[in-house]
Amino acid sequence: MKYTDWHVPLSAGGLTLRQGLDSLAEVAARQQEIPLVIRLLENPKYSLPGLTLFHGAVDLEAHDRIHILLGRGLCTEDEAFTIGFTMGSTKRVRRSEEWLFGLLARHLYPHPYTFDKDAVRIFNDAVRLGGISGCQPLDKIPFDRYLDVPLDEVRKRVGLEPDLLQAYYRIEKERYADAPASRRLLD
Repeated sequence: MKYTDWHVPLSAGGLTLRQGLDSLAEVAARQQEIPLVIRLLENPKYSLPGLTLFHGAVDLEAHDRIHILLGRGLCTEDEAFTIGFTMGSTKRVRRSEEWLFGLLARHLYPHPYTFDKDAVRIFNDAVRLGGISGCQPLDKIPFDRYLDVPLDEVRKRVGLEPDLLQAYYRIEKERYADAPASRRLLD
C-alpha cells in the first residue's frame, strides 16, 4: 500500500488506537525520514527552551495518533488538516502564527510535503475548527493510556466531536472534489 492510500475513516470507530497505528506502520515515515525543516517547525523536541514558534507542536508519534483520531490519511490535505486542527485545539494560535505556518509550509517544505493553495486553505479551516471544538488540546493528550481503547471512546474522552468533523468533511469534499483525500473523508 502507498502512503497516499492509507486512511482510517471516522466511521471505523470500533478499531482501537493500537489497531489504527498497526495499519499505519506499514506505510508511515520514520522520524529520520522526515525532512529537517519539518522537524524543526513541528516537533517540540527541536524547539529552543522557552520558545514556542508554533502552538500545538507534537512529536511524530503523537502526530500519527492525531491523524487516526481525526479520521485523516497521509496526503497533503490530511497533513494540513491534522496540523491545523492540532494547533487550533490549543486555543492560543494568533492569525500571524497561522499565516506564518502556512507561508512556510507552502514555500519551505520540500515535495511531497509542500502545501499548495488548497492545502493552506484546509489548514486555515482546521485551525478555526480546532479553535471552536470543545476538545482538549491535542498536543497535551497522553495517548499511551488510550492505545487499547476503541477510537469512538477515545474521541469521547478527549472531547472530539465526530459530528463537527463530519460537517466540515462534507464541506471539504464539496470544495475540493478533485482531491482524493477530500473525496474519501466520509467513506
